[in-house]
Amino acid sequence: MRALGIDFGTKRIGMAVSDPTNTVATPLDTLVRRAGKRLPYARMTELAAEYEVGQLVVGLPLGLNGKENDWCAEVRSMAARLGERTATPVAFVDERMTSVRAESAVRASGLSRSQRRQKGRVDAAAAQLILQAWLDNPGIAR
Repeated sequence: MRALGIDFGTKRIGMAVSDPTNTVATPLDTLVRRAGKRLPYARMTELAAEYEVGQLVVGLPLGLNGKENDWCAEVRSMAARLGERTATPVAFVDERMTSVRAESAVRASGLSRSQRRQKGRVDAAAAQLILQAWLDNPGIAR
């Protein structure tokens, strides 16, 4: 079974999926959150079913001091609801500095300037980094 990585943000939700052997993470399309609208649980659930996901891996936005903040509570709530909808266990991975590393990876990817400026690419790359961290060391889950 595959794992689905999620970088949950206020404007976008980066998504990534593992290969069937849970060795390599690959970015998926980024989902856009619309102000005042419900979260795209239906699409996230569809992706989990489409890829036959058996594990959700969600980035946990800890503060620089390593402690949870208000945003962590919202991320945990979203993850719990998605886990219930998909009947899939949820693991959390510390995502501090993931966006910075994702931006660097996108810049170094050789894409054109206009492609690098697409914010969704960074969110998908962040989800990929979150998922890859868990794939490399499942014991890091919080």
